[in-house]
Amino acid sequence: MPKALILLDVQNLYYTSRQAYRRNVDYNALWARASAGRRVVKAIAYAIDRGDEKQRQFQNILRAIGFEVKLKPFIQRADGSAKGDWDVGITLDAMEYAGDVDVVVLASGDGDFALLADRLRERFGVAVEVYGVPALTADALIQSASRFVPIEGDLLLGQANRSV
Repeated sequence: MPKALILLDVQNLYYTSRQAYRRNVDYNALWARASAGRRVVKAIAYAIDRGDEKQRQFQNILRAIGFEVKLKPFIQRADGSAKGDWDVGITLDAMEYAGDVDVVVLASGDGDFALLADRLRERFGVAVEVYGVPALTADALIQSASRFVPIEGDLLLGQANRSV
């Protein structure tokens, strides 16, 4: 049975699915699809912690599904902008665990990960599956992936908003 590493860029998935569909990702469905026929060696969800109860409940849901949840504090800058991405952390974990798996599942549409996908395939010989919202996933990342899985349909919660 192939071994898999699953890495979720929670902020990217949240904002892209909300922007494209006005819906949220169904993380149970994503887990089921990404882990089908595979042994999950490690699964990590990377999120920003604002410290509110609704977020804690969501983080507990991710843990119950099987994800280790890594949190970074939300930082509001004096100019009103915000800081809080996990690109370096995701990259470091991908490089650390890639030698132990056959496939790396990266759920993000961030084009910065195209270089990571290329490096993982070249250095470790692993397949890199990218899960992302089609309209908001960088073309470079799609091209660098061994396989692109669109987040749509049954990978989303709730009904589509038809008034968009």
